[in-house]
Amino acid sequence: MRYCARPEKGLSYHQVNTAIEAAFREHGEGRVQMPPKVYITFPKGDFRTMPAYLPAQEIAGVKIVNVHPENREHGLPTVMAMTILIDPESGVPRAVLNATSLTDMRTGAAGAVAAKYLSPDREVTVGVIGSGRQAEAQVMALADVRPISRLRIWSRDGKNAGAMASRFPDLDAGATGLEQACDADVVITTTPSRAPLVENDWIRDGTHINAIGADAPGKQELDPRILLRARVFVDDLAQAVHSGEVNVPISRGIFPPDQIAGTLGEVVTGKKRRGRPDEVTVFDSTGLAIQDLAIARLALEGAEWIDLPFP
Repeated sequence: MRYCARPEKGLSYHQVNTAIEAAFREHGEGRVQMPPKVYITFPKGDFRTMPAYLPAQEIAGVKIVNVHPENREHGLPTVMAMTILIDPESGVPRAVLNATSLTDMRTGAAGAVAAKYLSPDREVTVGVIGSGRQAEAQVMALADVRPISRLRIWSRDGKNAGAMASRFPDLDAGATGLEQACDADVVITTTPSRAPLVENDWIRDGTHINAIGADAPGKQELDPRILLRARVFVDDLAQAVHSGEVNVPISRGIFPPDQIAGTLGEVVTGKKRRGRPDEVTVFDSTGLAIQDLAIARLALEGAEWIDLPFP
């Protein structure tokens, strides 16, 4: 068995985007085993267990990941993760990976895959709601599939938005107001909000939204009127209904679950697609265990590791 402390070293977003797209294709074809993630809640956060089996890549395992939004105040990451891989043939543990940075990358890649298929196929303006690690990962992954002409970032703390903008010196990047950030071809939401931040009136026709932050029951970032107006795609139906952007509107009877247009896997396989050019599209991302397996397999190909004999 191998232990990898920094498995993300040397990985490019192009590699990761390609691997994650392939995993979504397998999901769209129904060739994976992946029960919904299980949540354990704490007073200030939660942790989730995420098992899966990806036969096409001969890999299986489970990720354990926490989300503690207040960690930032104490100088700790809000999300930390560990992935354990096992051999599907024998059940023998194969590797343990520090998956914190891998989680950032694979989630960014899911947004990039969604934008590749659902956003305008040209140079795009991008608005980002939030300025944490996932916000940065989303932009870096997106830049691999779409040229970005303008990047506008909103954060509750304007200094954080400005700091994030400074990390993209090659782009026309800057901090802005919330409404101005929503005036974009691609809008990315990455906050832990439990009340809508993005108003329907701020979203113009033809916008694609990657809704990333809502990943637990009770979280939501979008005005439900956006969902009613849009063509909504999810990463996994069961997870999205339980804990995605659609979870609150569905639980309150505002948004009918049968209005979900399909999964991203179905989009990748060509079974579902964007409609009119002026149609608003939403990708509701909760994060899939198959994404963790796909990036773990990729990371192991070139990672430095310590051998841990087992059994």
